[in-house]
Amino acid sequence: MITPPVTDRATALGGDDLPAYVHDLTALADHARAVREALPPAVELYYAAKANPAPRVLTALAPYVTGYEVASGGELEHVRDAVPGRPLAFGGPGKTATELRRALKLGVERFHVESEHELRLLAATAAAGGHTADVLLRVNLPVDDGELGGAALAMGGRPSPFGLDPDRLEDCLGHFGTGGPLRLRGIHAHLASGLDAPAQVALAGRITDWARELSDRHGLALTEVDVGGGMAVDYTRPEARFDWTVYGEGLAAVADRNPGLTLRIEPGRALTVYCGWYVTEVLDLKHSGGEAFAVLRGGTHHLRTPATKAHDQPFRVLPEDRWDHPWSRPAMTGERVTLVGQLCTPKDVLARRVPVDRLRVGDRVAFALAGAYAWNISHHDFLMHPKPGFHYLGG
Repeated sequence: MITPPVTDRATALGGDDLPAYVHDLTALADHARAVREALPPAVELYYAAKANPAPRVLTALAPYVTGYEVASGGELEHVRDAVPGRPLAFGGPGKTATELRRALKLGVERFHVESEHELRLLAATAAAGGHTADVLLRVNLPVDDGELGGAALAMGGRPSPFGLDPDRLEDCLGHFGTGGPLRLRGIHAHLASGLDAPAQVALAGRITDWARELSDRHGLALTEVDVGGGMAVDYTRPEARFDWTVYGEGLAAVADRNPGLTLRIEPGRALTVYCGWYVTEVLDLKHSGGEAFAVLRGGTHHLRTPATKAHDQPFRVLPEDRWDHPWSRPAMTGERVTLVGQLCTPKDVLARRVPVDRLRVGDRVAFALAGAYAWNISHHDFLMHPKPGFHYLGG
């Protein structure tokens, strides 16, 4: 649901000020606070900065998160500058020696290691600089299809470029010796995105029980398990949200049967997606082949999410009554309309054949769920249209 401050800003912007991203940081803080309160106190909450790394978003989350997960050297530098002094976990495949060197120098608290080669590279880099690195080994656990059946995106549980198969992970244990540059703290597993709370609880239990058994079998005394993020966001029902209460209660039960293990989660989209709107205006309305089209300022070069996920981005029409032209105003009433952008490609579609009560040239359109994986994953410079404005309200 669009918040009043966003509506006020969206309607106050002039046409040439559009498109614009409008973020409600007060709503973001309220949501993050509710998430934190739903989780057991001992569960660490890291924000996956890849979802939306805007500095104002990062700082708005700071009172409610334990730390931040970064997945590149660029994110590492950016997040360290935006929220200095906060704990960082460095994940993602294909880390370079240069990135690892910088991460060690900046004092990254945890390294999520994806392969034996990466582990060797981290050990050599740490030893050369006189550093010690705290490691979580990322494991690609085999899981039944039923456990990932509701996943929008699977990163594990099947052949994957992410993490280590269990047998390969066990081969890595010999790299952790007394007095060496690496300390094994625990296990990391992010197997899927888009699961509801009961499925996430079951997966967290599966990962944690496996880590406990590994630790006991090898006498590792592991202290941490990171069960990743991937909490479901339903773009077809923007009013629905992941049930953090059910998830928190489930994590408490997982923690109770695994004493001595600190649980960590690292959501991204599910924290910030609801706080952002992409606001634009209708430039043209037309019919072709019996179908209705609305051409909007901007498009998927600003908001790539609907093209990436092949969905209709939810939106709300904000009527604009000003009309400064001598000809009659183009309008559509009670039709199914496809909303497209300004790009010279038929793939520039934000929503397809969506029913609208009334839509006119000059009306504003506010696309919801634009607070994550939106501007930061888009191909900004294609056709060199102007970049959107950015507005951060409250916070």
